Amino acid sequence: MTQIQSKLFDLQELSYQRFQCRLMPTVDPDTVIGVRTPALRALAKELWEKPEAAQFLRELPHQYYEENNLHGFLLERIRDFGTCVAEVDRFLPYVDNWATCDLISPKVFAKHLPELLAKIREWMGSSQPYTIRFGMEQLMRYYLDEAFQPAYLEMVAQIESDDYYVKMMAAWFFATALVKQYEAALPYLTERRLSPWIHNKAIQKAVESRRITQEQKLYLKTLKV
Repeated sequence: MTQIQSKLFDLQELSYQRFQCRLMPTVDPDTVIGVRTPALRALAKELWEKPEAAQFLRELPHQYYEENNLHGFLLERIRDFGTCVAEVDRFLPYVDNWATCDLISPKVFAKHLPELLAKIREWMGSSQPYTIRFGMEQLMRYYLDEAFQPAYLEMVAQIESDDYYVKMMAAWFFATALVKQYEAALPYLTERRLSPWIHNKAIQKAVESRRITQEQKLYLKTLKV
């Protein structure tokens, strides 16, 4: 057992391990230690200035789910955009579940939106479902507010994938677009530009949002197919 693995097992909660496994049916339970996210973030902060952090980032693939999450939290601390993107690219092929995929959120991305958009297009064009999902999430995170352009909606609408976790992110993206860019996103429902599953799931998620008005919710419900 490595030193970092030992640290992770010191933070183990078996009840939380069982809870996590129920949420992640694609992950082998034997690879889940059971460490809460705040504890993982604190460990990433503790390790970041130490040589073992750089060594850990080089060691792929990891054995445990929490090691992958720790890897993601360490990536968030990289301050140079080019270095961060290169490390994300190296890590994404090893991401095998929605939870690890969704927690990766490098802070440096927010300062480099033009360059990031090119990488998002590349990630969304991947054949690997969690790389596609990661690209869509970054588009949702950074490009539905001040940086929004209607073409970004089409980028997601054009993705063809039967993977459940890709389709779920597409639905989440359009539900968020309905919250933030309602007039631009609505035609994708009224004109049925999305697959029926994504269409209905996007409506469901939007209706569950507190940021959608009651009038909008009632109208969106009439658009189900």
